[in-house]
Amino acid sequence: MTARTTGGAARSGGAAKPAAKQASKQPAASTGRLARLLALVPYVVNRDTVALEEAAAAFGVTEKQLIDDLNLLWCVELRAPDPYCPIDLSYEGGEITVAEAESIARPLRLKVDEASALLVALRMLAEIPDLHDRDALSRVIAKLEGAAGAAAVPSAQVAVEVDARDVAAGRAPGARTVLGTLRDAVASRSRVHLAYYVPARDENTERDVDPMRLLVVEGNTYLEGWCRRAEAVRLFKLDRITALTVLDDPAEVPDHAEPIDVDAGLFRPSPQDVRVTLELTPRGRWVADYYPCESVEELGEGRLRVVLPTPDTRWVRGLALRLGDQGRIVAPASVAAGVRDDAVRALARYGLG
Repeated sequence: MTARTTGGAARSGGAAKPAAKQASKQPAASTGRLARLLALVPYVVNRDTVALEEAAAAFGVTEKQLIDDLNLLWCVELRAPDPYCPIDLSYEGGEITVAEAESIARPLRLKVDEASALLVALRMLAEIPDLHDRDALSRVIAKLEGAAGAAAVPSAQVAVEVDARDVAAGRAPGARTVLGTLRDAVASRSRVHLAYYVPARDENTERDVDPMRLLVVEGNTYLEGWCRRAEAVRLFKLDRITALTVLDDPAEVPDHAEPIDVDAGLFRPSPQDVRVTLELTPRGRWVADYYPCESVEELGEGRLRVVLPTPDTRWVRGLALRLGDQGRIVAPASVAAGVRDDAVRALARYGLG
């Protein structure tokens, strides 16, 4: 894809945003930017013409960052399936237009590895106990097999078997799974008792929860409910529930309890969070892609300074120990001191203190 851009930041058709407002937008990680670049051209093609301000708001970036993306697209070239597929991209006058983008409208074709991975994943999903709409999923698999043709053949050689492990307390093998039990509890509005593992604190907890709903976020299944221990709405990842009991008490979710907005992911920073600053070497840059950062700053020579907001610094201390020479905590000083103490205690266990 070769994109010819016309116009520029000085001619983007709008006044510059105040510096404070622009600073409030955090720099995107490289993976997030790649996803945005892949979606940007089809987004504009489907709308003919889009204002810079509108597109920036839709993708959650500043107009300056969006212009940087457009300038980067100018360097990308798609040579298949045609020998040369130019795309005329312009953002002159504050509006983005894309012409000669017929190649974008062509249906995508799955490669053998892509079709196989998708079919194996769907068949594994179909094997999950207590799955609703299994017939609909079977129809999707059949349609995909028909559309993929020969590309679907290798996936038929893979046998898929799901171990329906029952982790509910006091239940014999073959009893309802956690997912099925929680689905019934939500439907009957029954309170449940959970034994729940919290990896950030390496702690097993016990709590009563009034279920609200089951939802899937970023590929993981969660129970959302009113936690009577925290007296707040909480999300519980199903694979961290080590024991589950449905109680005779009815669920009593307070009127003021609001469902958690998960459209933007699970990370929800709070003013009460501790802001931990890390400086990362080039080998430690993965932290900016893997964890939600409040800010990311280039320090030169491939190094980064990132700020991670967190309500509990224990997991950040664990992260710093795993990083080793790939990064270090520079603030707050109390957290950095905690990492040093953790390292001394760990070394002492090996007789290296």
